[in-house]
Formats: sequence, structure tokens, C-alpha cells
Amino acid sequence: MKFIGAHVSISKGVENAPLNAAAIGAAGFAMFTKNQRQWSAPAISAQSAAKFRENCAKHGFTADMILPHDSYLINLGQPDPVKRENALKAFIDELKRCAALGLTMLNFHPGSHLKLVTEKEGCLIIADSVKTALEEVPGVCAVFENTAGQGSNLGYTFEQLADMLEAVGMPERTGVCIDTCHAYAAGYDLATNEGFEKTFDTFDRLIGLKNLRGMHLNDSKGVMGGKLDRHSPLGAGTLGMGLFEKIAADSRFDNIPLILETPDESLWSQEIAHLRQIATQRSAV
Repeated sequence: MKFIGAHVSISKGVENAPLNAAAIGAAGFAMFTKNQRQWSAPAISAQSAAKFRENCAKHGFTADMILPHDSYLINLGQPDPVKRENALKAFIDELKRCAALGLTMLNFHPGSHLKLVTEKEGCLIIADSVKTALEEVPGVCAVFENTAGQGSNLGYTFEQLADMLEAVGMPERTGVCIDTCHAYAAGYDLATNEGFEKTFDTFDRLIGLKNLRGMHLNDSKGVMGGKLDRHSPLGAGTLGMGLFEKIAADSRFDNIPLILETPDESLWSQEIAHLRQIATQRSAV
């Protein structure tokens, strides 16, 4: 089954996220668990958590269909130990918020070395931060998202992601989310059939498709290898609708959240319906 959805709003409470997802015909969704532009937030109340679970159950959403995202402010690769400790505390809080909602995954951008250490050293700093956080909070998987390679952000190659996963050393508690726009911007050819197969063969060899915990389905405003992290609606960018139809039809991507982060929310229900139709046609063959 394909868990196709979008990153929905939590306006007026996290309990509204499953309602917003159901309203656009989603079979999965992503969300923040607090205002992502702020370092801290009040704890999720028992009432809100209970309502969130109730609304998920009402609309058939289970934890494996939901891929929450942490705050963009958090940099687990921060070389400064004092600043990194603050980032780590914020990341631990994000994990605890997921646990309070009954969620089992937290998607995050690995972090940036800020050009203060080498990329290899930065990856080890990130891995150490993630391991510390996972040891603090049981039951939630840390899902590394690939990046576009802009600035000093790490995680833009499958090799870097594989190195960080290995350094954490907790395979049952870690995984990867592939953002299609980021992968293309970082130089992975997802726009052609040959490139698509090569990309995921490489991913499987280095990381393992069994460790793919979700995907962000975004078309790209930029060219391959341009390191531009700018999303387009499906079919309106340089990747083209064919990529997303391939993903929808490919059983390798069943049973994980496939999340739209495309910029025009008014198109989400249409984009979801189209991909769901493709997936249904494949299943019927």
C-alpha cells in the first residue's frame, strides 16, 4: 500500500494534523509537533495527545504512515560544544514530543559543519549527537533526510548518510528519508529511467532499501547538481511527473510515508489522487 500524503498544518493544535491530512485524501502525512521557528514550546498536553491519537484512529492513520519533522533551527553538526548541547537538548525534546503522540519516527536534516571542521568530522559529530539522543529517548527512530548540498550542510551523498548511520551503530533506531528535489540538486539523476535505477541501486548497496523510512516527493526548480533547494509542484519542475509516477508504481516504495512538500497546497489533493490512481493501477496488474 502507498502512504501518499503531505506535510500538513498543526494550526490550533497537533490534534488537527490528522484531520487536515484526511481532508486532502491523504493516506499518510508529515507535521511539525510545535512551531518550527522557535527553539522551545510548551509540552504537549495529555488532552491534545489523546485527541491526536483519537483523530488518527478515526481516519485510519497508524504510526508507520506519519513522518514528523523536527525544527529547522536544530544543527546537530554544530562544532561549538556549547551550541551543540543546546541543539541536542532541542532534538531530545523533539523525540519526546513524538513519543508523547505515539509516533515512532522523527525526520531531520543531519546538520552543518559551518566550515569549521572537515565534512568527515562533521558527520561524526552528527552521529554522536543522534546516538546520545536515542539513548535518552526510547521507541522513536531517527530518520536522516538527504540534503541538496547547499552551503556546509551534510548528508548530500549516500556515502555520508551511510557513514553517519554506521557511526550511530543503532540500525533498528535509524533510517533515511529521500527528498527527490534534494537528491536531484545534489547530483543524483532521477529524471531519466537509467538514472532512477542507478540511484536506487546505489542507495540499496550503500544503505539498504530496508532502511528507507520515507520519501519527500518534490519536483525541483533547479538543475541536476545545482545544489538549489527549491521545490516545485509535481510535473512543474525539472524532474517531471514521470519520476513521481514511477515511484507510485514501484513496490519498493510501499508502506512508507510518501510526503508532498510542494509549494502550492491547493494542488495537494489533486497530486495525491493522481499518484494514488497510478499506485492502484499497478496493484491491479
